[in-house]
Amino acid sequence: MTIKIEHSVLERFLRYVIIDTQSDPTSKSTPSTEKQKNLGKILVKELKAIGVSDAKLDKFGYIIGTIPSNTDKQVPTICFCSHMDTSPDCSGENVKPIVHKNYQGTDIELPDDPTQVLRPSEHPHLADQIGNDIVTASGTTLLGADNKAGLAEIMDAAAFLMSHPEIKHGEIKILFTPDEEIGRGVDKLDMKKLGAQFGYTIDGEKAGSIEDETFSADGVLITINGVSAHPGFAKGKMESAIKIASEIVAALPKVGLSPETTEGKEGFIHPVVMEGMVEKATIRFIIRDFTDEKLAEHEDLLRKTMGKVLKKYPNSTAEFKVTEQYRNMKKVLDQHPEVMENAVEAVRRAGLMPQRSSIRGGTDGSRLSFMGLPCPNIFAGEHAFHSKLEWVSVQDMEAAVLTIVHLAMIWEEKA
Repeated sequence: MTIKIEHSVLERFLRYVIIDTQSDPTSKSTPSTEKQKNLGKILVKELKAIGVSDAKLDKFGYIIGTIPSNTDKQVPTICFCSHMDTSPDCSGENVKPIVHKNYQGTDIELPDDPTQVLRPSEHPHLADQIGNDIVTASGTTLLGADNKAGLAEIMDAAAFLMSHPEIKHGEIKILFTPDEEIGRGVDKLDMKKLGAQFGYTIDGEKAGSIEDETFSADGVLITINGVSAHPGFAKGKMESAIKIASEIVAALPKVGLSPETTEGKEGFIHPVVMEGMVEKATIRFIIRDFTDEKLAEHEDLLRKTMGKVLKKYPNSTAEFKVTEQYRNMKKVLDQHPEVMENAVEAVRRAGLMPQRSSIRGGTDGSRLSFMGLPCPNIFAGEHAFHSKLEWVSVQDMEAAVLTIVHLAMIWEEKA
């Protein structure tokens, strides 16, 4: 079936990215920043305007809305999900989006900081975009395509489905979440209220890609209790927690277990925050791999490294605390092959070559899958995310909209 959509995805995207929704990992509240709700209120208003009458923003920053079924078949309820927050790694304040029309393969210099240049030699996916329209920020902020491209694509697809009753589909749930970038995207989500059986996050990169595998992830907190003394009289007494922490980090493998030296299915041990004084210091690590067994091996290595260093400091102690963050969603998705099969078919019907892949990271779908909602990740077209060189193609966003619409149709056809 040929589908023609009068797209609103670009207009929506340009509206969304100028709203600062950066999340804050140091905050204890949910959402971590109230400003995420500023976008949430706009999204609810737009959902209601297209006929999604039950759309609501709750106190935790979640938006849930329903596109009612328009078929007599018993179709599983599916959910499309994207997150509203942008990464704390790069400013999202005063974003100035720029549309570079009819891209011809040249370098793109961003006007507010000429040192920020988007080069095809460094971003090979640009080679697929000749003749397309590229959206960037102006050079001083990220763009926010991660994940406002996904928001705009779901909204455009929802608007199309609500205004075209001839397109048959089952009940569809729309879910927009806060705080995905800081790993807390579904902490307060009410799964019963959501009421979906299968889901798809729209938060991937290259057009046509579908990710059914993520890292498994843990956090580790090492707390070191050293011995303080007056530095003028410290000989034989002081055991600096700062120096102990530094030695632990320095003793870790330099090649093969760090983010900067790994790729593909290789995991890593990554110190992300180190704080302290002579008496007490802390190191926060993220540990990543594709299997729980490898994850445990990395944690054991880190624990042994800590213990080895501590032997040189007999009057100091250390605590080692592991916190589970998320697990590889492939374990769940392999039990429900129809979820991926339908996604592959939808990408194909959208005129793209489906590419199943693994992601060296996690999505809300990682957590959702283990909360009872099998949830792979579909492309949104976002590239170079978390950076000032972030970009997205308008045509890729439109292809994502078409993929969402076809997915809704395929679940109904196969019911």
